[in-house]
Amino acid sequence: MALSSKIFKGDPTIWVVYFFLCIISIVEVFSAGSTLTYKSGNFFAPLIKQASFLGAGTIVVLIVSRIPCRFFKILPLALLPLSGILLIATLFFSEATNDGSRWLNLGPISFQPSEIAKCAMIIYTALILSSLQTAEGIADKAFKYIMIPTVFICGLIFSENFSTAVLLFGVIMLMMFVGRVPYKRFAQVIGFFLICGGLGFATLKILPKEYIDEISVLHRADTWTSRIDKWGEDNDDPTKYDLKKNAQVGTANIAIATCNIVGLMPGNSVQRDYLSQAYSDFIFAIIIEELGLWGATLVVFFYIVLIFRAWKIASRCETLFPAFLIIGLAFMLTSQAIINMMVAVGLFPVTGQPLPLISRGGTAMIIFCFYFGMMLSVSNSAKQKAELPAEN
Repeated sequence: MALSSKIFKGDPTIWVVYFFLCIISIVEVFSAGSTLTYKSGNFFAPLIKQASFLGAGTIVVLIVSRIPCRFFKILPLALLPLSGILLIATLFFSEATNDGSRWLNLGPISFQPSEIAKCAMIIYTALILSSLQTAEGIADKAFKYIMIPTVFICGLIFSENFSTAVLLFGVIMLMMFVGRVPYKRFAQVIGFFLICGGLGFATLKILPKEYIDEISVLHRADTWTSRIDKWGEDNDDPTKYDLKKNAQVGTANIAIATCNIVGLMPGNSVQRDYLSQAYSDFIFAIIIEELGLWGATLVVFFYIVLIFRAWKIASRCETLFPAFLIIGLAFMLTSQAIINMMVAVGLFPVTGQPLPLISRGGTAMIIFCFYFGMMLSVSNSAKQKAELPAEN
């Protein structure tokens, strides 16, 4: 026990959540990766690759969890400018994947700069919220200091990855809400974006497609509107459902409907061979098909545990930066998980957001592990400070 506590620094509950999600990831990515097995010609290739990413990610967690959380304050100085440069480079030199140019290639390494930007903005927002707190509330200039880089970063992301831009913006808004930013500021922002969003969507529906395609930042607008239209269609009559028109959602629904409550058990999925992103965007549908409703409920439960545990740890922090940081990280992980799961069960339009720490991936997987490492670092610091009065 003493040896394990020396190796696995930080809150035990967060470690349990981490390892549970890792186990589900290995089992379900291996099961759902039949198309990857076929392409590679190697039965164990998806398993080995995913296990390698998780192994590297675990090393990241172990290292980062040992870093005092105060040192994370310096990261935005490097990560924010780097994120901006990489996101701009993505607009010109990126690799197209699934109709979106989100990836940069640096030799043998491919990664999504938006994942780095999300991490940088969470740390930066936590830093500003903690630095500008007063007895009466947060200083009014904090809103400006946060919104300017947020709009800039989200603006660079949204043309190629609209859902990520909206997700990041939403998490920053949640962090500002927790950070006591005045409600009138939220009303101004929400009102502005509702008006702009409504006008923008109406414009996309009215203007001919050829005019929209000429605007570089809107070259994926047809994809956005078609996904929303498909999601909003009345599909109450299954005999009228066009599976060819909306194959991913339809196949995911079939996978969920055939789970028989208890599931088909790992490795027995049928719909994985028909679902193009079974190991990534729609892996939750495969989890339901194979592990049943009880398995899916358990996965949801662990994400809920994560956000409540983060809140508990934040309440024990003696300084504000680690408290805002762990809350922001938990908001990002759980919000993205909720969106992914809602897409899989048909409650939200298709977004392309992976399920944190479960979906197959490289860049996102390492960044998620970095999140867990920072959360464990905060928990370790909060635990030590909570024990000090007892020692006296």
